[in-house]
Amino acid sequence: MTYFQFANPWLFLLLLAIPWMVYQHYRNRPAAFPFSSLNTLRRILPSHVSFLVQLPLILRCLAVTLIVIALARPQEGRKSTEILTHGVDIMLALDTSASMQAMDFKKKDQPVDRLTIVKDVVSEFIDGREFDRMGMVVFGNEAFTQCPLTLDHNILQEFLSRLDIGVAGDSTAIGSAIAIAVKRLKDLESKSKVIILLTDGRNNAGSIPPRQAAEIAATFGIKIYTVGVGTHGKVPFVFDGILGRQLIMQDVEMDEESLKEIADITNGKYFRAMDTDSLKKIYTQIDQLEKSEVKWIDHSEFKELFPYFLIPGLLLLITEFTLAQTRLRRIP
Repeated sequence: MTYFQFANPWLFLLLLAIPWMVYQHYRNRPAAFPFSSLNTLRRILPSHVSFLVQLPLILRCLAVTLIVIALARPQEGRKSTEILTHGVDIMLALDTSASMQAMDFKKKDQPVDRLTIVKDVVSEFIDGREFDRMGMVVFGNEAFTQCPLTLDHNILQEFLSRLDIGVAGDSTAIGSAIAIAVKRLKDLESKSKVIILLTDGRNNAGSIPPRQAAEIAATFGIKIYTVGVGTHGKVPFVFDGILGRQLIMQDVEMDEESLKEIADITNGKYFRAMDTDSLKKIYTQIDQLEKSEVKWIDHSEFKELFPYFLIPGLLLLITEFTLAQTRLRRIP
């Protein structure tokens, strides 16, 4: 990364001397012709006289400005960061089954489906984990890796933004989701490996029981935080019928006991989100629980640019002095 800076920016205070110089110039200005002979004055057109009278002062002010910039030490730098150790490796397992269409969450006081809020909250969580490798598994009838572990969070955010309800089917394969996430994490040598599994239902698809998948995760030292989203009882769904869009109420069953068991087996923790605020607080808590210990080295190289200002500044001073003693010399 290239950037520009001043090593001694406080020296710009010296520029306050310029108004004082201008004041002194006019205050002490003698009532005399600023030329060494009247013949010189006669050869100059009247429109040029005013500029030539001011020329030494202009040159002096420009010279002082350039010299002060040089003293402030302008520098062009290049900076790079070498990461010595990575943070936590995190796989996000997100439920995209049909039940995520439930409209029991709100965004700006307007009802929205669960997945919309989940995407917003998870996006904020990703932004706050700059040095963590993160990936994403989505699940419904089946589970698959939507994004492998990466430090490029822009790519992860792009995949997250494209998530749609039903992309992996309408059912809920929790065990399969854990198994896929474990496969991505198990062979890594990172100090901390975490799965954050979010769902609003119960395991009703896939060939791997959630408990068995959790035990496999524990074997590889992988911790699972489980998050159950949704309110209790009947929840509203938007239904497109013959009369247009209608709101219907349906039951969505969540297996909280299974989610608690998964967390317990892996030394993780279970959370329940009943609304948007509680979901945000849950991810904030997880963020605090899984702190990254990252070591890095900053490499900085600077090129001094002061000669580009100092040399012209000195030349202007010499020019001003020369003119003041020759062609533009004042005669008392």
